[in-house]
This record gives sequence, C-alpha cells and structure tokens, in this order.
Amino acid sequence: MKNRTMMQFFEWYLPEDCAHWRRTCLEAEKLAADGVNMIWLPPAYKGAQGKYDVGYGVYDTYDLGEFDQKGSIPTKYGTKEEYLQAVSDLQKAGIEVLGDIVLNHRMGADEKERTEAVEVGQNNRYQELSGPMEIEAWTKFTFPARGSRYSDFIWNASHFDGVDWDDLGKRKGVFRFKDKQWDLSVDGENANYDYLMGADLDLDNEEVKAELDRFGKWYLDTTKVDGFRLDAVKHMNAAFYRDWIRAMRTYTGKDMFAVGEYWSPDLNKLKNYISQTEGVMSLFDVPLHFRFFEISHGNASFDMSKLFENTLTGTDSWHAVTFVDNHDTQPGQALETFVMDWFKPLAYGIILLQEKGIPCVFYGDYYGIPHNGISPVKELPALMRLRNSHAYGMEHDYYDHWDIVGFTREGTGERDGLAVLVSDGPGGSKTMFVGNAHKGQTYIDALCNCKEEVTIGEDGMGSFKVEGGSISVWIPKE
Repeated sequence: MKNRTMMQFFEWYLPEDCAHWRRTCLEAEKLAADGVNMIWLPPAYKGAQGKYDVGYGVYDTYDLGEFDQKGSIPTKYGTKEEYLQAVSDLQKAGIEVLGDIVLNHRMGADEKERTEAVEVGQNNRYQELSGPMEIEAWTKFTFPARGSRYSDFIWNASHFDGVDWDDLGKRKGVFRFKDKQWDLSVDGENANYDYLMGADLDLDNEEVKAELDRFGKWYLDTTKVDGFRLDAVKHMNAAFYRDWIRAMRTYTGKDMFAVGEYWSPDLNKLKNYISQTEGVMSLFDVPLHFRFFEISHGNASFDMSKLFENTLTGTDSWHAVTFVDNHDTQPGQALETFVMDWFKPLAYGIILLQEKGIPCVFYGDYYGIPHNGISPVKELPALMRLRNSHAYGMEHDYYDHWDIVGFTREGTGERDGLAVLVSDGPGGSKTMFVGNAHKGQTYIDALCNCKEEVTIGEDGMGSFKVEGGSISVWIPKE
C-alpha cells in the first residue's frame, strides 16, 4: 500500500489568468510520478472579487465559473468545465481530490438591508459598545446572473449573526444583529471568535443548516471530489461540521477524508476540537509548523529532541496532517511565519519520511513563489519520491540529542527502508538500527550530502552521518 502524500496545489499569488485548472491537468501525471496521491485544490466557487479573488471571500458557492457574476464568468482559476476536467484528470492519474470548503462567511452581497444591531468589542465580542441601533448591512444575496438555477435560496439578514460594516454610518466595526448570539463551541480568542469577516453565518439557523446540506450534496454530485479541506473551523460551531461531514459521508456512502484548518499553536485547542467533532476530521498540525518556524530562525538554539512535544503529530498522529508552510504563512500574508530556506529540506524530510501523520506539500515550495523571488525547494521532489519508494516498515526514533536527531524505517519485504538524520547545528553522526534484514548491506546518502558509504553491522546497526544544518537520507545501495 502506498503512503498518503497530499499537496496544496496553489499559493496566494498565482497569476490572475483564469488558467490554473488547465495547468492542473497538465501537471497531473508528473505529480503522481512524484508520489502525490491526494491534492487540495483552491476554492472553486465565485468570490466577491470575481477573477481576482483567491477564493476565501465567498460570494456564490453554486457558481464554479459558470455565470457572469462579480465581473467575470471564470473564477481566478478558470471555468466550471475546466475545474471538472481538472478533478477528472487528477483522479485518472490516481490522485484523490479535496475540495476547499469555505462556509463560515459570505461577501459581496447584492443588496443592503436595514436591521438593528449592537456594536461589540474587537477584542471581546461579548462586550457591548452600544445599545441596539439601526444599521445598513450587505446581507441580501439574490445572485441575479444565476437566478434560481441549482438553488433558489436567497440569503438575508436573518441567516447571519453579524457584519463588520455599517453602510448607513459608513464605518467599520463588529456588529452583532439584535436578537442574535454568537455561535458557541468556537475558539475562545476575543472571548468568542465566531465572527471572522464578511457576513457571518448563523449556524444555529435551521434554514442555513438545511441549505448548507443541500449545497454539499450538489457539490459532491457535480464535482465528484473525494474529500474536503475545511476552512476556518475555529470560527464555526464544532457540532455543525461534525454533523455536516457525517451527512456527506452518508450521502455518498464513502468514508470521505476531511481535514480542517484550526489555526492555533495551542495543542489543547486542537485536541478539544477533535473531541468536540468526535474525530470526524483530521487537523493541520499548526503547532508543528510553528516549531519548524522557530527552529529555522533559532540559530541552533532549539532542543531538537523536543521537536514533537506539544504537537498533534506527537500526541495524536492519526488526526495530524503535517505541513511546512501554506498560502497563509507565505510572505505578505496575514499569518506570515515562513520557514527559512535552509531548514525547508530538513522539515520536509521529517514530515515526508516518518510514519506519523499525513504530509502536505506546499505548491510554493514545490514550484517556487515568483511574486517574492522565492525558488523551489530543490530537494523536495527527491524527498517525495523517497517517501513513495522507501519510507515503509517499522519506525525507530532517535530524538535524543540537542542538534542531531533522526529515525529509521525497517522497510518491508518489497521495500528497502531508510535512515534519516538531520541537524540544525554543526552536524555529526549517530548510530541507528535499520533492521536485522539489512545486516551487511551498504547504505548511501540518496541526497548526496554525504559521500561516504555505511556498512550495516551484524546487529542491524549503522553509524550514519549528517553535515551541519543539513539532512541526509540513507538508503541501501543498489
């Protein structure tokens, strides 16, 4: 059985040329050859900025690049037909497709509505800064170009909890609609982090929940995607996604994979969300990303033996999707915490070649980010192929040194296994067990960072080397 390897197939600054779905089709076979068998595509539906919208300013979830709305027929990435072709071509290449699902908020409404609201604190959403007052909110979504095709649901103020713009007073703020309450079972930042942006969906509203169920089934029927990446789950009632994912799995009769973005370095928050959702989804291991960021900027001051302490990978690897960077952490974005270039190969070697978690490769690391003059991580394709060819069998961990840590995989009857060593300091060597089946074999560094050969002893042990600030992946010599 092949290892699962995910790729996030976009970065924030992709060209606004409506051609990404076509590029995806052209890359499908190459990605499969490099070991990718699961791909997370960007949001496919029309955003408030039309073809200039990355996809998170959701306007119409039923417009996959089919209707002349928000200034364009295609989305930033292309037309509906091109999206469906991209999904099909990826699946034909043996790659499962995850749709990026953004259900927290809506933006770019077609009409304003007058309604009563209470202004609340930016840093304490339970703090009322005013009494009820009349505001004008952009909350009515009529989708005039699409009409009632696919859905005749009209969004209005009753379907939302609040907004961040009063058009009557022409001012920003956080305005909770009168007689509404923020959703519970959300992140505790700002006292209650239900509200994020735009018109915030009221997930206690039965009409809203029914429409989101209808949309999910339509989207699955239309696109045939294999699973979901779920956006901004920390801002949404945990019970909603617990029930929504179960409903989608029941509808398809498939145990569809789902991974949520809960952006917090606090492991306890991630564990709590997994518990609240009764384990229906995996989560991106954000604490591990922050650990990589810290190490890369740490000038060898981090204790590498503690790499996985207080991470999802270290405590619940079954629900962990590991990553190094993504579209939010890349330079210029709100959550910028970009891992430094020198450490990228080390971090990818760790997440790709270990047994724990499902690794997610970032498009910007694989292809580069021209907007910022960032080159691809040159070792990345080789590490991905090594995962596919050698990262199998029982794992033995050697996280027992301040600077030099590693692990081995014994391999299986058909697969050889490997030994991985990384150092954020001056480098050195470590004796590690690779399995009795490998006694007498010669190992070489597949990345060619160390030129020596290592002979495995009668005890299945070998003394492996790594250069300073580097990674070596040792495999049996053919």
